[in-house]
Amino acid sequence: MANLKITLVKSTIGALKDQQATVKALGLKKTNSTVVKPDNAAIRGMIFKVKHLVKVEEV
Repeated sequence: MANLKITLVKSTIGALKDQQATVKALGLKKTNSTVVKPDNAAIRGMIFKVKHLVKVEEV
């Protein structure tokens, strides 16, 4: 199964509370922090919610 490399490229300051919670749940803390997550429907949904804050690459 493929993995997704998710990088926080924009600050969550000014973002909605549920978007801030989604970024935190993905394991992203600071700007430019990166995590690798499995490519599944739940993770894709979380990425879609904060797509304006993150950059996603397939690994």
